[in-house]
Amino acid sequence: MWHLYVVECADKTLYTGVTTDLRRRLHEHNHTKRGAKYTRCRRPVALVWNREYPTRSEAQSAEYQFKKLVHKQKWTIIRKGKPDER
Repeated sequence: MWHLYVVECADKTLYTGVTTDLRRRLHEHNHTKRGAKYTRCRRPVALVWNREYPTRSEAQSAEYQFKKLVHKQKWTIIRKGKPDER
């Protein structure tokens, strides 16, 4: 399974990504150089939302759609827990 995930950084910005191992990826974002360049200087990050997809392609398509949303729309989805609403 692939995960589309959203983390909130220490500066209150959001970072969105996809992974097959959510626990490992969160550890990388918070503790290693393997975390995204964006999150390395905005630690700590906290998981605020995620959803599973059966394929990488589906997860990346959902990531693309999510990233096109404005900040307020992203938080609406995060609070509702439903990724396909716009």
